[in-house]
Amino acid sequence: MDKRLLDILVCPLCKSQLQFDAGKGELICKADRLAYPIRDDVPVMLVDEARTLSSDELA
Repeated sequence: MDKRLLDILVCPLCKSQLQFDAGKGELICKADRLAYPIRDDVPVMLVDEARTLSSDELA
């Protein structure tokens, strides 16, 4: 994930900063407990495509 792209991307729902999870290939929004997938090096910034994070994943 390009660092410059990560610096400008925000959660489409709450506009908070996202964290990159390289292991899972996702962008994480802790505020909304959502993980946005990255497919073919392109972040899919659609709330309908995001998965809900469990409490364990947030810790």
